[in-house]
Amino acid sequence: MTDADGDKSTQTFEVWTTDADGKPKDQVKLKDDEHGVLVSPYVASGSTAEVTVPVGKLKPGVTYTFHTSAYDGSLYETKWSPWAKFRIAPYVTFPAPQASSSIDPVAQKPQEIFRSDPGALAIRKPGGTNCSKADTQGRQMCLKFHPASEKQKSLPSSRAEVPDLVPWCSDKPSGHDYINRTDACLNDVGSATLIFTSGGDQTKPPFGVATFNFQQRLKTYPNKSSGGSDFAEFDQQLFVTPTSIDPQLLGVRLTWNAGTVCDHCTSTRVAWTDYKTGEPERGYWLDNEVGQTQVASTTTKWTGTGKEIISLTWDSTAAVDVDLDLAASANFGTSGNELKVRCDDLSTGSATPGCVLPYYTPTYTMDTNLYPAAGAYYWFMQQRMTGKPGTGDAPMHYLGPDTTKTTPSGKPWTSKDSRNVVCPTSWPKHPTAASMGEPSCDEFAMASTHESGGYPDPGNKYQVSSGDKCAQLYANPSGSSFGLFADTREDKNGPSNTEKCGRATISETQNEGAFHKFPAPAWRMLDNDAFYLSNPGFEHCTTTSSTCAWKKIS
Repeated sequence: MTDADGDKSTQTFEVWTTDADGKPKDQVKLKDDEHGVLVSPYVASGSTAEVTVPVGKLKPGVTYTFHTSAYDGSLYETKWSPWAKFRIAPYVTFPAPQASSSIDPVAQKPQEIFRSDPGALAIRKPGGTNCSKADTQGRQMCLKFHPASEKQKSLPSSRAEVPDLVPWCSDKPSGHDYINRTDACLNDVGSATLIFTSGGDQTKPPFGVATFNFQQRLKTYPNKSSGGSDFAEFDQQLFVTPTSIDPQLLGVRLTWNAGTVCDHCTSTRVAWTDYKTGEPERGYWLDNEVGQTQVASTTTKWTGTGKEIISLTWDSTAAVDVDLDLAASANFGTSGNELKVRCDDLSTGSATPGCVLPYYTPTYTMDTNLYPAAGAYYWFMQQRMTGKPGTGDAPMHYLGPDTTKTTPSGKPWTSKDSRNVVCPTSWPKHPTAASMGEPSCDEFAMASTHESGGYPDPGNKYQVSSGDKCAQLYANPSGSSFGLFADTREDKNGPSNTEKCGRATISETQNEGAFHKFPAPAWRMLDNDAFYLSNPGFEHCTTTSSTCAWKKIS
């Protein structure tokens, strides 16, 4: 507002709806009196005049037009200003919750891994061979490993009497390793050639050769319902299939040693079983038993308290009947970090101890069909927060029962403590339509994470002293659907692109239901465990600069 004499002035605001051509149609009563207008306080010439419209006077999703008239205390403008159209557009739109949904929030997909200590891989390079010491005749037993071939066939599970610990592994290609939170499918162990040399002159053809294919499995049991035991335990299998055995070797025998680096573990002796018949075996094959797979199995039980990270080791020894004094051994590697097992009795999701593979990072998939309002809010905040927590290479981290973080009184820090920072009971929720249901305060990142604005840690870049420092939002009707809007009571400018947290008025049903399956008991989440958050009904949108419309997930 500018006054020619430099006087202070007020500004009168009048708002109208628009017709199909965008022209003024009906005046909107911004105030319950005969004029229905709002008048600003006196402002200095050259500054901005503004008024706050009471909640409910203007509807989201409707196009309005407004004009203004100034008054300097003695004179009114003789003409209204030109009309200016505006519309309260939501950041995200979504429908009412769907009646049903096929989304499983805790379903997981196997993740391919690349082993840091594969053992046999180190000696399966060109020319890489592991040999025994020579006997008195100069003869040696050697093992030469080869990479897994894409043509290496999967095990015929439909004809087996020995169940595969990891059934989904049969669908995975040879030459690749995969894990989920409880299982490891190791199809990249490869194959080995057992060579019995003639002795003396290494240029002579070997006395005999045998070749074998290997596949390995690891299965942990997160609770009693999955393993059937009151103990925490995990099972292992090695599938061995001979593809050739020279008759002059008479017979070939293998041993498999599955070791653990563990203070509270007991493991059964490795037992061999015929894959097809289920009959006991001993890791021994004659030359006419090519193609007959045997399975080496062992079970490990953990009887400790608290939690323990367990490293695993594997090696194998091969011998032939023609000379039992010679044997060649090979290191199948260790678990590295990616195959370490964690057992605990701390998880609040299970009454019994259990084990998992903590290297695997699970994803919680928000059911945006049943909880569209919550999903819209979480997706929007992921886009507007620095680092986009819960996506890409920025997982969130669970505030677990074993946290070492404490309150000033020395008690363990809980999600309730984090929530009280962002959503104190004294905070007045934004008014919403009755159709939204009972309003509640919903914070993001969730109070059950280390990324919560209320989590007190020097390493938490999202920490705030109050929820007033978070992006402020609310869900409300928008035209024929619903939308997510800026709550401008604290922040008149709306959310920025560098927010630390979010605080929103969301229906209590949406707020409480959205994460009711988190964390899944089978994940055995402990403090600082990483996880991702997916909001599939909104992830087709690539920006928040325009309204993102919900999409149904079938």
